[in-house]
Amino acid sequence: MIEDSPFVAAAPVLVPMPAERPYTYAVPAGMRVVPGSIVRVPLGPRQVAGIVWDGAVEKVDAKKLRPIEQVFDCPPIDRAMRRFVDWVAQYTLSPPGMVARMLLRAPEAFDPEPWIEGLQRTFAKPDRMTEARTRVLETAEGGLAWTRSGLAHAAGVSSTVVDGLRVQGVFQTVMIPPRPVVAAPDPGYAVPSLMPDQSDAAETLRANVATGTFGVTLLDGVTGSGKTEVYFEAVAAALDRGKQVLILLPEIALTHAFLERFQERFGAKPAEWHSDLPPRMREKVWRQVAEGGVRVVAGARSALFLPFRELGLIVVDEEHDPAYKQEDRVFYNARDMAVVRSHIGGFPVVLASATPSVESRVNASQGRYSRAVLSARFAEAALPDLKTIDMRRAPPARGGFLSPVLLGHIRQTLERKEQSLLFLNRRGYAPLTLCRVCGHRFGCPVCSAWLVEHRFRGQLVCHHCGHNERRPEACPECGTLDHLVACGPGVERIAEEVVAHFPDARTIVLSSDLMGGVRRLRLELEAIANGEADIVIGTQLVAKGHNFPNMTLVGVVDADLGLANGDPRAAERTFQLLSQVTGRAGRTGKKSLGLLQTFQPDHPVMRAIVSGDAEAFYEREIAERERAGLPPFGRLAGVIVSAATRAEAEGHARGLRRAAPQATDLFVLGPAEAPLSLIGGRHRFRLLIQGERRADMQGFIRTMLAEGPKIRGSVRVQVDIDPQSFL
Repeated sequence: MIEDSPFVAAAPVLVPMPAERPYTYAVPAGMRVVPGSIVRVPLGPRQVAGIVWDGAVEKVDAKKLRPIEQVFDCPPIDRAMRRFVDWVAQYTLSPPGMVARMLLRAPEAFDPEPWIEGLQRTFAKPDRMTEARTRVLETAEGGLAWTRSGLAHAAGVSSTVVDGLRVQGVFQTVMIPPRPVVAAPDPGYAVPSLMPDQSDAAETLRANVATGTFGVTLLDGVTGSGKTEVYFEAVAAALDRGKQVLILLPEIALTHAFLERFQERFGAKPAEWHSDLPPRMREKVWRQVAEGGVRVVAGARSALFLPFRELGLIVVDEEHDPAYKQEDRVFYNARDMAVVRSHIGGFPVVLASATPSVESRVNASQGRYSRAVLSARFAEAALPDLKTIDMRRAPPARGGFLSPVLLGHIRQTLERKEQSLLFLNRRGYAPLTLCRVCGHRFGCPVCSAWLVEHRFRGQLVCHHCGHNERRPEACPECGTLDHLVACGPGVERIAEEVVAHFPDARTIVLSSDLMGGVRRLRLELEAIANGEADIVIGTQLVAKGHNFPNMTLVGVVDADLGLANGDPRAAERTFQLLSQVTGRAGRTGKKSLGLLQTFQPDHPVMRAIVSGDAEAFYEREIAERERAGLPPFGRLAGVIVSAATRAEAEGHARGLRRAAPQATDLFVLGPAEAPLSLIGGRHRFRLLIQGERRADMQGFIRTMLAEGPKIRGSVRVQVDIDPQSFL
């Protein structure tokens, strides 16, 4: 066992690879390591970073041990985070080394940031004064240290003026510590005036933070009710207690608007953490979080694995969002893991949503979570009137996808100089392209999926593996020219139809594959908020928390789209998405309307949205889940077997099924080909394990994997505890 003593002979080190346990390394004489120390160790022919772990070292001949090469000058990973890594590994059935890998994603941050050379005023005086020199000396008054370029810029002079003063001894060289990535937030900077129900909810959250103990609060408020302002008060309370705060957001594109709202409240922006952050900035944020310099982080799900020094609050915004589920290497749901992280650290967590997940609603009703409800929009802004358009009675014109009813309302909205939003959760121009002569369909060569036409780019693209090719003019099967036809609509095709009907309107298309990436997307969102567009056509990106002041009409092009699959969460997802989309309308008090084009106006989801009776929908959905023994009343896990050939994948999956232990509270469905049976050239079979809530799912799967066939050849096995996707 490693103790926090100055010297030990050997230490267990967890390395960032698929290792099931820490490896034992020798600790050289004079080197001090403690649990949590980040070290550099040899691994085969390479040198890798690892973390000194807890527990006993293996009994290995000391002569066979390889030594730790270096202890990085970095704050150790604290015990709470080490326990969290072990918990995530156990729960998700992932190698602990792969979970630790998510902690060690900024290797350049393990060494301290270098100090910067700066200049500080001395008592010496220059040989002569000029206007430029006077400005420099006035700027440098007060004894503060400046960088050479920073002082020149602030004084409005060239750097040569500063250099001349330094040569004469007017400035001396000093070393300046690295600049913080963000300024410290001020909890009292701009305290808002809250409505009564907001004030009550904020007081509840502040009280929870003040106790400094674990607890989960579900902040459940309709769109536009001011949930962000409420949980900002919990953030302020945590900062007042000297704690760090993590705010999780589901989409990078949301971050910019959120940062501005945060700055308006606290006088400074939080640090960002997401995949689009430049590597150098990632390293600075990681290091300053570990040292405690960064007090608030706003980030994507991976921010959960930052090495916080004094974490005292986690907020999960839009807690229902499927983007919190990671389905690569380590399969985890950041919302659920945030609750675990808070429990281990002994501090509160806030889950915020206008359409909470069924799991969170059940946890609140059963007393595991407390619930704060905001039932009215901020400043008494009215919710939009919601109506369905029965597409059987008001169908679009031939070749079109927009009902005359919807087109009429768009025209009226344009006449009032207000904005319209058309929502279709389908990227590109059309989901399928075929030949009218021979019927050839363009499919992905390595996936069991059709290629999606992106007419703006002139390409056919697979949205699963990324394969793309130029859209040909002739059919590759029969060679006929000009007989390729697009089937079904994507957002680009809806934009084409809108332009044909309203040629003078300013139209913007928003989609995750927008040319220019996240930066362009942020600029487009800002333009919409500033009223620089009349009609917005977008995918689910437009549903996520944006505030468009002049938007008074939302039209859902295909409200039935999310219901057309076998996903047990299909109704819940559709309800959440459509509620969020229609909630973009009327947020500043203008009379607004949401229209849903559907062939199923009597579907329970449509009725719940139009009536505004969310409670009835949740009651029905929860009752159905309970009858079927589905989460949160039962447990699910997916086992995905993939291989280069169908026979390999199926054979291994069947072998696992035969190896499943006997259990009365768990049973195995399958194996069956996955709905997407081929992705990236790999054939896929799925096993689904279903069981009672208290069943030992992980133990059952561990036994099945241990007793099943050994992984050979091209076979890969992935375990997905609590799956969100069934493709």
